[in-house]
Amino acid sequence: MKYLNIEDTKLKDFGALYTAKEISGQPELWEKIFEKLLREKDGISEFLDEALLTSQKIMLTGAGTSAYIGCSVEGLLQRNFGITTLSIPTTHLVSHPQDYFEKARPTLMISFARSGNSPESMAAVSLADSHIDRCFHLIITCSEEGDLANYKSKNKSLVFLLPPDSNDKSLAMTGSYSGMLLTALLIGNYKRLEGQRKIVQAIMDYGNNILGNSVIDEITKMASLDFKRAVFLGSGPLYGTAMESHLKLQELTDGEIVCKNDSYLGFRHGPKAVVDHTTLLIYYFSNKEDVLRYETDLVVGMDVGKKPLGQIGMSVKSIDKIQIDRSIAVGGGDSYDVPEEYLAVCFILFGQLLGFFKSLDLKLQPDSPSKSGAISRVVKGVIIY
Repeated sequence: MKYLNIEDTKLKDFGALYTAKEISGQPELWEKIFEKLLREKDGISEFLDEALLTSQKIMLTGAGTSAYIGCSVEGLLQRNFGITTLSIPTTHLVSHPQDYFEKARPTLMISFARSGNSPESMAAVSLADSHIDRCFHLIITCSEEGDLANYKSKNKSLVFLLPPDSNDKSLAMTGSYSGMLLTALLIGNYKRLEGQRKIVQAIMDYGNNILGNSVIDEITKMASLDFKRAVFLGSGPLYGTAMESHLKLQELTDGEIVCKNDSYLGFRHGPKAVVDHTTLLIYYFSNKEDVLRYETDLVVGMDVGKKPLGQIGMSVKSIDKIQIDRSIAVGGGDSYDVPEEYLAVCFILFGQLLGFFKSLDLKLQPDSPSKSGAISRVVKGVIIY
């Protein structure tokens, strides 16, 4: 059996089998999540109808990778629900709860967690209950046994458990991240959930295109380049993709590749100085024309100043107006035009694959890349005061 074009016996020897299987299994996982949401839509609708009728604020929270989900979904939820929506990591909430929780403002708090055992995850929901008079909890997690899934709130709460294969065994969050992200986007459209089927099928097709042999061969070649830095750029919901890609490449290479992320417009305001001849620059392009014009302007502007080692673009369709080293178009000329925020679900595969193959290139073990044990699957050493 092959995963990511590598025999499973070799992957096991490389310490890479779990990560390879979990990356390659994501399109199938997305379909399972959609079908599970359809089966549970009555309970979800009942909970959200009350929560959204009462709440005056929505908070999206998680730690590390789980925190980045909120950055990709906050715009959709605010537009669809008409309620101020903020993405705030649990790591902010725990140290400064008074800056984010409002006692008299009813709040819907949506928590994301793979294991649900991070100290900050439990502390954040507990603090919300103690600081807000009325707080609804929607917990989206991958582990039925996790502390967060079994949290008993004095307020109304609902737990949505992703299918078991979302609970990655490897250190790096892959299927858990894209799965929770898709769940949140679909919940943002819970009143027209069945109507999202065509979108889910489209991103599955895009994902399978990224996982195809030719694209994987291209990414393997990119990973073999002698880069020391990487910068990921994205706008709107794809800014969250850039954030998660930055973390994925950095943790899978045990920090040997130093990464940054930014928006296209923000990159001009100083961060562009990081670019040098050892830098790989990755562009996640929007499929919205009014956004794309800002993004392509930045690409053209890269002709001024220090040149990166390479520039790579990920888009739905080919973009003729720019000249970069490699372009990956995941759709075709007649491909279904999915809403921009759903691209975050499938585009993250590129960041995961680049991290995976660069980890192998550096002779690390992607399933457990931290040689010193500095990072772990569930964070350790956090004391909640």
